[in-house]
Amino acid sequence: MAGRTLSEQALNRALLARQMLLERRRLRPVEAVERLGGLQTQYAPSGYIGLWSRLEGFGRADLTRALVRRAIVQGTVMRATIHMVSAADYPLLVAGVRAARREWWLRATRRRIEPATVAAAAARARELLADGPLRRSELVRRLGVTSDLWNGIGLWVDLLRAPPSGTWDQRRADLYVAAADWLDLAEPEPEAGIEHLVRRYLGGFGPASVRDIASWAGLPPAVVEPVAARVAPRRFRDEAGGELVDLARAPLPDPATPAPVRFLGTWDAMLLVHARRTGVLPERFRPILFSTQTPQSVPTFLVDGRVAGSWKHEDGRIVTTPFEPLPAGAARELAAEAERLAAFMA
Repeated sequence: MAGRTLSEQALNRALLARQMLLERRRLRPVEAVERLGGLQTQYAPSGYIGLWSRLEGFGRADLTRALVRRAIVQGTVMRATIHMVSAADYPLLVAGVRAARREWWLRATRRRIEPATVAAAAARARELLADGPLRRSELVRRLGVTSDLWNGIGLWVDLLRAPPSGTWDQRRADLYVAAADWLDLAEPEPEAGIEHLVRRYLGGFGPASVRDIASWAGLPPAVVEPVAARVAPRRFRDEAGGELVDLARAPLPDPATPAPVRFLGTWDAMLLVHARRTGVLPERFRPILFSTQTPQSVPTFLVDGRVAGSWKHEDGRIVTTPFEPLPAGAARELAAEAERLAAFMA
């Protein structure tokens, strides 16, 4: 049975607590990435900025070192989108989303590409990568494939972006390696992968509805629902009466907990539609961040736990653009945090 009703403010503070944005934590990058449910990194520096905003004493070399040592890997995972996840999480997450990703791609390319065609191209790519990492351009040239077919290959053979590609210093993530060559991979069952997805989502973004979990993972709600019923025993309601599920003993801070100014990179997963219930991105600002004019999103900052403006790094400093006038105290806090971010980026 559903428990108490959680206000938008309560859900906002729960999200910030689980995303480590109420206070910086002293954790290794690999531990942080797992607790966050991965870092969405179509633009590689966003992962670095995301960890800087969340971890005490974090330096850019810390994440690069974790990528080089293969403790953290970068690949196409949830929603067929580039994420940084831990090496331990990667096989479970991929096992959970593999079938749904393939089904989606086959529907999108029906009557143009046969499953046997993409499977054969993936097998050939696997052979080419057996000798070591290759740039995307070189893989495409040797395979002689169209862009449509290339986009499907990674759904039939697990590919990772190998450093130094996809790091702060080399931001284009276009150097590929076969995951089976890069990691000592197990072969989890899909059900174990889906369960891991549910746990990681609720640990980083909960409490949430089954539909929220499914939206983030890129899975049908009907697939998520029985798993959530088994692993997420707590039940709440949101203000609209919708049911929310949650892990046992996951943090639910006081809704009145102060939230400091924090900077986010582009495409931070907190701002996507699955987290709308938290009010972290006021709906009047959503078209500013996600539109045909800004297909790559824009970096943002939070004031009192909600997006209040955008920022950019220019001439060695952080230039902030509030979407609405800020209270004087918040403006001072924003300026101080901007100076710290500029020092980190220098």
